Amino acid sequence: MKSAGIALLCAALVVVTSAVAHHSDRMFDHDAVVTLEGVVKEFQYTNPHSWLIVDVEEEDGTVTTWGFESGPPSNLMRAGIYPADLAPGTRITISGHPLRDGRPAAEWINATRTDDGKEFFPETGFQVR
Repeated sequence: MKSAGIALLCAALVVVTSAVAHHSDRMFDHDAVVTLEGVVKEFQYTNPHSWLIVDVEEEDGTVTTWGFESGPPSNLMRAGIYPADLAPGTRITISGHPLRDGRPAAEWINATRTDDGKEFFPETGFQVR
């Protein structure tokens, strides 16, 4: 009986730890902001997190592909952001909190389409109205 209780407690800890780790945003440096100009490669409008994939041309002509994480489609819809707004080939300026480990990814703060200046703020989809 005692070993069954310990096993159950261990299983519960694994589930809780996994859930907390999945929803953590500690991998992003919230004290830093990166702002880049690039071209949308893909908009992964998916659960549980959406990703805007952007090709950024470096000064030496090489291209670095960046990923900008955001919330699920339901939050993006509440913020008025849809896949057609940022279709592949769209030129944008985008800002985000970069990954702490230096890989080319960030938590999406805002993006602006180059052709018409329209701005996109995913965080507004989290606000209660």
